Amino acid sequence: MVVGVLGAQLASYTIWTTQVRSSQLEQLDELSRNVAFSVASTVRFFRSLPVEYRHIVLDQLRDMGGTRFFVSVNERRIEVEDVGAGAAKQLVVSNFRDVLSRELNLDEMVVEFSRPETLRVFNNEILLHDLPARWGQHSLLLEPLSPPILVVQLELEPGVWLYVATLLPVPDLLGENAWLSEERLLAGLIVLLTVLGLSLAGIRSATRPLARLSRAARQLGRDLDAPPLRESGPREVVATAVAFNRMQEHIREQVEERERLFSAISHDLKTPITRLRLRAEMLDDPHQRERFCASLDELDLLVKGALASVKGLDLHEAVEVVDPRDVLDGLAEELRLQGGDVAISGRAAPLAVKPLAFKRCLSNLLENAVFYGRRAEVLLEEGASELVITIRDHGPGIPREQRERVFTPFVRLEPSRSRHTGGSGLGLGIARHIARAQGGDITLDTPPGGGLLVRLSLPRPENITELQ
Repeated sequence: MVVGVLGAQLASYTIWTTQVRSSQLEQLDELSRNVAFSVASTVRFFRSLPVEYRHIVLDQLRDMGGTRFFVSVNERRIEVEDVGAGAAKQLVVSNFRDVLSRELNLDEMVVEFSRPETLRVFNNEILLHDLPARWGQHSLLLEPLSPPILVVQLELEPGVWLYVATLLPVPDLLGENAWLSEERLLAGLIVLLTVLGLSLAGIRSATRPLARLSRAARQLGRDLDAPPLRESGPREVVATAVAFNRMQEHIREQVEERERLFSAISHDLKTPITRLRLRAEMLDDPHQRERFCASLDELDLLVKGALASVKGLDLHEAVEVVDPRDVLDGLAEELRLQGGDVAISGRAAPLAVKPLAFKRCLSNLLENAVFYGRRAEVLLEEGASELVITIRDHGPGIPREQRERVFTPFVRLEPSRSRHTGGSGLGLGIARHIARAQGGDITLDTPPGGGLLVRLSLPRPENITELQ
């Protein structure tokens, strides 16, 4: 945007300056020729005067004041500090040489421009500012502009030089870089800032709905019951918001249908399992009865795990602010009553989560640690952007190549499904799903000394506002 605006301004100023300069050159061409003819007439007049009358006429002209030219007759050509360059000066010098050559039949002439403060006007090189005001300052000084003075010197006869100085009433005659003036740079800067400000306001107005869409997309992964996205903004953004809301509704309906179906199947399986168990108990063969009951126990365990999975992933639970340390203390107390050993250290600020799901996540992790590692050590670490809960046990650990596999539902590294070694392989999968639904994650590692280190991280910035 900046490059485009600057390029457009540069192009417009270049075109404008070219046109203005062309117009000035046309005016200067006509003006310089008219002045050149006037100078030629003045020279002819002084040529026609007897030598002894020239100084008398010059004195009378100076005493009168207000004449267009300052004229003097000198014994030699006065040195002038020539200033200026460019097309305008070349045009004026060329016109004067052409007119004076044709009108006076002279080839020996000097046409120069001088600054008023350095201009010398007589044989003794008196400065213009040292003369009486009526002699030349009225005709050659234009305060406060101080434009350059045109000086024409030509030899009337050997040892006699006619000196003519005049002003060309053209503003900024020799200013080649006038288009870079402070006023124009200031105007360009104001235009640039105005365009950028309006563009920024327009862009922010157009992208604000996209920012809302981005936040809604992040929140959708945590809470399907989040309020629908506001359908406002540009036409394309409105269409996107409508499609997003429709997608959210379809996902919610599909998840709810899956929950109902899964719960119905799991619940309906309990009745035939119970009838089969009763019939198995009536078998006469003890060996067959034990094998039959073991199979039913395994099936019952899978059904209970499925129901627990559905309950643990309840999507309609409201968000509440809880104290993570209080939740861990309560779970540790329950495990101690069952013979578990849980040590907790560290504290953390309250966290906005779905409380039952959060408790279910921590419960699964602590139960696994106590069951497989006999003892669990829990550490709460409050970071700048997240809350980290590490749970270490002293069990056999999990090989590196199996660490992602254990999060797959119904996968257990311990192959038994008996009630004594228990488990259906859903605990870690449910815990990670809950953590990721809260915007966090669960990773596994092997600490020094063996065992398993489970790292639960939950985001902290804007946690309450985003989840609510």
